[in-house]
Amino acid sequence: MPEYGEVWVYAEQDWDVLQDIGLELLSKGRELADALGVKLCSVLIGAGVRKHADRLYQHGADKVYVCDSEPLRHYDTVKYTRMFTELITRHRPEIVLYGASPRGRDLAPRIASQLKVGLTADCTDLQIGDYTDKDGTTYRNILYQIRPAFGGNIIATIVSPKRRPQMATVREGVMPIPDLLDGNRGELVEEAVDLGGLKNVTSILRREKTERKVNLKGAQIIVSGGYGVGSRENFKLIRELANVLGAEVGASRAAVDAGFIEKDHQVGQTGTTVRPKLYIACGISGSVQHRAGMQESAKIVAINNDPEAPIFEVAHYGIIGDLNQVIPMLIEDITKRRVE
Repeated sequence: MPEYGEVWVYAEQDWDVLQDIGLELLSKGRELADALGVKLCSVLIGAGVRKHADRLYQHGADKVYVCDSEPLRHYDTVKYTRMFTELITRHRPEIVLYGASPRGRDLAPRIASQLKVGLTADCTDLQIGDYTDKDGTTYRNILYQIRPAFGGNIIATIVSPKRRPQMATVREGVMPIPDLLDGNRGELVEEAVDLGGLKNVTSILRREKTERKVNLKGAQIIVSGGYGVGSRENFKLIRELANVLGAEVGASRAAVDAGFIEKDHQVGQTGTTVRPKLYIACGISGSVQHRAGMQESAKIVAINNDPEAPIFEVAHYGIIGDLNQVIPMLIEDITKRRVE
């Protein structure tokens, strides 16, 4: 039986489209694979998915494992768990990474349970290092699975030294999509599909697709409002500023919990992680949880009437004042400049 090796990334796809999270993970996967001196591999499961292999090669995958069959066209927890578990048992990867998407959060724990291995959820960073346990045994080249804990008040490093593969789900948006390497090629490994004897008590009767109204991850400019906006009605100021800037509207968890705006707009540890060119935080105090989701923005502007607000610690530019006065002034100035 071969030794454990290879770093695997689940290349999630839906409606015949590769999801960004599977591409994002290739950037960190490349670092881990290089540190271990092994190949970086993607795993594609579905129907008609072979064509996506070229794009995965171009984003850095050395090898793509493909399970391409009509019974796998639509995501089904039981079928996908069977396929992924069989692939891991057959090829014995050292590390397997999944996106902390609704699908990844459903699939990864089931695979971990089947294989009786550890799984760390919602990681924000991954590193390779050594670990010595309380008995003095040292494990080399272990995956450090790093994530916020206790409401974001500490950063925990978790290891699973005794079982393989080491597995983690990783938050969307915390890692950049690697640059495209035109013409890069890799190895395609086609795997047979065997779903015989599978007991599945669920069936898919109908699938419906609705377009997302908010695209925070792809936005170049985001204007976000916090609890300091005061009310759902006052959020019209945030929307007006976003409108004149051609920006998306974001929000803090406090604003969402207060009912000022829908959860799709939430930025932060329990929302969407963003990296826009410009992030304007209005009435947001700047908790650790919120900053974790936006502090990689290229430029951050904070508007708050509290000069001690933590948001100013990460802001490139700070405006101390009442947002109800500051935002209309900004809108007027931006509009005037456009007319001129």
